[in-house]
Amino acid sequence: MQVVIDTNIVISAARVSQGNPAKIIRLVRDNEDIKLYYNAVIFSEYRKVLAYERLKFSLKVQETILDAIQEVGLVINPVASEISLPDESDRIFYDTAKAANAYLVTGNIKHYPDEPFILTPAQFIDLIESQFSK
Repeated sequence: MQVVIDTNIVISAARVSQGNPAKIIRLVRDNEDIKLYYNAVIFSEYRKVLAYERLKFSLKVQETILDAIQEVGLVINPVASEISLPDESDRIFYDTAKAANAYLVTGNIKHYPDEPFILTPAQFIDLIESQFSK
């Protein structure tokens, strides 16, 4: 199973260790059957947003998350699509998921088209639990 994680999932995981976003990060980190895809633009956004002063994440939290992503993630460089999106900064996540034939997990589902590979954290957890309980 392949996955691309939107920045809002990374931030939510850093904020609340018991929620679905944190569970997704742990599953990706601990399960080699789940492949995380990202690229330089996505990683740069993760780094930039985790460092926002208003979020007050310690350097240790930032480094732990970024190190985990680099450790288990696979880099892919997608071709830009021409699909219309409400927020152009979301295109890289959409295009990366398409290129990797991956699920895109986001807390901002309304920012993307209604496509079966775009899931909320709860939908992705349900999918994982159904796939790996077989």
